[in-house]
Amino acid sequence: MTDPLPPGLYVVATPIGNLGDLSPRAADTLRQADRILAEDTRVTGKLLAHIGAEAPMRRYDDHTTEPERQAIVDRLGNEVVALVSDAGTPLISDPGYKLVRAAREAGHEVRTVPGPCAVIAGLTVSGLPTNRFLFAGFLPPKAKARADAIAEFATIRATLVFFESGPRLAESLAALASGLGDRDAAIAREITKLHEECVSGKLGQLASRYRDAPPKGEIVIVVGPPADKAEASSDEIDAALEEALASLSPSRAAAEVAERLGVPRKRAYARALELSRK
Repeated sequence: MTDPLPPGLYVVATPIGNLGDLSPRAADTLRQADRILAEDTRVTGKLLAHIGAEAPMRRYDDHTTEPERQAIVDRLGNEVVALVSDAGTPLISDPGYKLVRAAREAGHEVRTVPGPCAVIAGLTVSGLPTNRFLFAGFLPPKAKARADAIAEFATIRATLVFFESGPRLAESLAALASGLGDRDAAIAREITKLHEECVSGKLGQLASRYRDAPPKGEIVIVVGPPADKAEASSDEIDAALEEALASLSPSRAAAEVAERLGVPRKRAYARALELSRK
């Protein structure tokens, strides 16, 4: 018999496809819980039936109000409350951080029961660098907002991870190729499920692959970091400075060229002064 759990909020990771990935600790926590907060009680109900957990469920999602959240927090001093998402780790592209913050501010225990996470799973099979990565969730559905969001990521020197749906995949890949350049990428689909696959290629190539054949299932897009820029030569710096000096002061010309070519600003300014005196 396992030891009783102390009261508090338990953030419990659940399988993203394969029920065998539910950890023994996660199953025990869900069986001992006095209450389970679920994004979709129908989805979570199937998991609870599979492991024989009978705690009452309550829906918790983006529409949960502040009074409802406070009512949950008020129970944490005496109850074991488990927070789960439809699949994977709660709070990852999922409502929940407000509840965790409120619970901590109220002085209650908040414990994590780690496990499956589609972001990490997608990274591990992508074959792309994993030492630095940024998870960006879903891209906006409208073209202008999507392009603006992608532009924010363009200079980040890290692998980028996105979630996407099958019908929007090709359009999002094409937008990523346009905004980031034709970088290496991987599409991980149906991770841990029967039809799991991971397809690698350039963003443009992958956009073409899925344009007329949108895939089914849940999808993780992994995009490699930008390639290292070759150091600008002295001739390239001079040419850029001479062009900029035609309309700008030495200091402003140097600032513009330094940012564009990735050279030290002091070096660009010193050379701009020399060229302006000629």
